[in-house]
Amino acid sequence: MVLGINCNRLSDGRREAARCILRWERITVIDLHVHSTFSDGSVTPAALAAEAQRIGLTAVALTDHDSLDGVPPFLDACAACGLRGIAGVELSVDEPKGCLHLLGYFLDPGHAGLSRVLTQLKESRVKRNVLILDKLNGLGLTLNWEEVAACAGEDVVGRPHFARALQARGYVQSKTEAFERYLAKGRPAYFDRFRLSPEASIAVIRAAGGVAVLAHPSTLERSRGSLRRALIEWKALGLAGIEAYYSEYDAGKTGLYLSLCRDLDLAPTGGSDFHGLANPAIHLGVGFGELRVPDELLAGLEVRRG
Repeated sequence: MVLGINCNRLSDGRREAARCILRWERITVIDLHVHSTFSDGSVTPAALAAEAQRIGLTAVALTDHDSLDGVPPFLDACAACGLRGIAGVELSVDEPKGCLHLLGYFLDPGHAGLSRVLTQLKESRVKRNVLILDKLNGLGLTLNWEEVAACAGEDVVGRPHFARALQARGYVQSKTEAFERYLAKGRPAYFDRFRLSPEASIAVIRAAGGVAVLAHPSTLERSRGSLRRALIEWKALGLAGIEAYYSEYDAGKTGLYLSLCRDLDLAPTGGSDFHGLANPAIHLGVGFGELRVPDELLAGLEVRRG
């Protein structure tokens, strides 16, 4: 059980969020957006399960980037400690502006079609990593692959690991500076990689028995009208929900996304986007401290399984 904190600023746009936040009462909460050492997190799947059980979460979804490799040990660890574990993934999706990620829940980790797609995405990431390393060296920022890989976990190396390696070398003072100067889209060491279309991403999640949910919709950089039109289009393709509760959202933003869920008949979900040391200010289950994702949302998500 986790203590819930009430948000006092109850303008019209925030009432929807406030209905799911209890004033200093014990509520059961879940976290449906968590990363492990099998992508860009610093905590192992087994340790994630143990910590989630310790702090009183009732369910946790492991949603590593473009990888299901951490799911089997995660589910085993959850079963061992009496926690409900959910097999998930976070897919990077092709989007002309902003950043579009889709979360897939209740997946079959052994699904052949999904495995092929994840292998393709992983190979594309490896090719991009080579280009990033060459570009950084060409900019006079001497790094070798061993340094970058040492900043990663068991599996997928990505831009956050390059950022850590740059920081360890003293080239930058923080991960944020590394992205702003070198690694973000449009910066000198950025290279794009293969991404699935929204249609293909939703289709493969559903084919694997899963539910497709739009992750952190604010990163899309769309107006409310544009987002609504996109959601209608993606719902027709099989999108089932929106991540309405998120570490970086205030009550107003959560209220907006809950309202869209209600109007478009989409399931609201939520999660911390926990990465461990990669972003130590975000904590499992509670984000920056005030995140509360009611466990009652899980039932609404589960009935929409593909």
